[in-house]
Amino acid sequence: MKPEADLRSVGRILWKAAGLYLAANLAFGLLDPLPFLGRISIYNTLVPGRARLPYAEDPDLAYNLSVDLIEPMLASHEVSAPPPSDEYRVFILGDSSVWGFLLHPEQTLAGQLSQQGIRLPDGRRLRAYNFGYPVMSLLKDLTLLDSLRSYSPDLVIWMVSLEAFPYDKQLASALLQSQPEAPRALIQAYSLPISLTSPELALPSFWERTIVGRRRELADLVRLQLYGVMWAATGIDQHYPDAYDLRSVNLTDDLRFHGMEPPDLTRSALAMEVLAAGDQMLDDIPLVIINEPIFISSGQNSHLRYNDLYPRWAYDEYRRLLADACAEEGWACHDYWDAIAPDEFTNTAIHLTPAGTQALARLVGQAVLKAAGPSGEAGGE
Repeated sequence: MKPEADLRSVGRILWKAAGLYLAANLAFGLLDPLPFLGRISIYNTLVPGRARLPYAEDPDLAYNLSVDLIEPMLASHEVSAPPPSDEYRVFILGDSSVWGFLLHPEQTLAGQLSQQGIRLPDGRRLRAYNFGYPVMSLLKDLTLLDSLRSYSPDLVIWMVSLEAFPYDKQLASALLQSQPEAPRALIQAYSLPISLTSPELALPSFWERTIVGRRRELADLVRLQLYGVMWAATGIDQHYPDAYDLRSVNLTDDLRFHGMEPPDLTRSALAMEVLAAGDQMLDDIPLVIINEPIFISSGQNSHLRYNDLYPRWAYDEYRRLLADACAEEGWACHDYWDAIAPDEFTNTAIHLTPAGTQALARLVGQAVLKAAGPSGEAGGE
C-alpha cells in the first residue's frame, strides 16, 4: 500500500474515533446516566456492604473514598442488601459524630445500638443503620433521608446539634453541591426558605454533564469498587492515627455565633423548617430527634463558652428554641446535651470515645423503645 493510502486510512480511523468520542459525550450529557451507573456496585454481592457511608480524607490509608454522590454511597452501604424478615430497621442521620470519627464500625452509635439485643413486641430484632455523614447541615440530612425512604425504615433517629441549624450551613456539604437537583427539589417541595439562586445550587451545564465533565466522578465510581476489595480483606474503612489533638479546653472569649451576637439568636435564624420537612416526609414512620451530647469545658473562658463551637448564650437559647419547636409540632425529642462526661470526647466537641458512645447508645435505645411503643423491650438472648 502506498504511503498516501496509509495516511488516508489512519486519518479516517482518527476521524471516526473522534466522531464516536464526541457522540458518546453528547449522549452522556443528554441522558446523564451517572445516577444509574452509581447503582452498579460490587458491594453486597462480591464484597459485603459497608457499615457506614463512604468517606475518607486519606483514601489510600482508609481503603475508602468520598464520592459525594448519593447513589453509589447507598449502593456500597449494607442497607442495600436484602433485609432479613425479622429486622426492625432504625436509620440514624447526623454528622461526623454519628459516622464515627476515630471509631471502628462496631463502636459507632449504630453499631452499639444494634448490639443491645433489643427486640420489638412482634419479635423483630432492632438493627441500626449508620447514615451519619461529615459536615453539619440539616438539609444534607434531609436529602439523604429522601433517598432512604425506599429502604423501608421502621424508625428514624435524627441526631442534631446547633451547628447544623444556621441557614449559612445548609448548603455547605459537597454532597449537595455535587448533585444540586436533589436539594433544589426538596426546597421547592417543602417551601424551605433557602434561595434556589445560591451559587452552591447552580445546575451543571451540558458540558459539565458529559463524559469529560464527569470524568472525576466516573473515576471515583471505579476507585470505590477497588477500595471495596481491600476494605473487605482488612475491615479498615478509615485511618486511625497513633496520636491526635484533643478537643480544645481553653477557649476564646469571642461571643459571636455565625455573625450573631447575644441575644440575637432567634427561631428564624435556625432551620427548624428542615426538621418539619423531615417529619412530613416520613409521614407515619416514627421520627425521634435527639440533641446530641457536646463537650463542656472547664478551662479558660468556659464561663463564656461551652466549647470551641458554642458560646453559652447561643447554645442555651438554641436548646430553648428547639424544645419549644418540639412541643409545638408534637415531635418526639430528647435532649442529651450534657449526658456524657467531658473525658469521653476525643478530637472535637462532638466526637465521642467508644465508652462515651456506648453510654449514648443506651440512652438512644431507651428513646427507641419509647417511640416504638410501651411493649417494646430490651434484652439479649
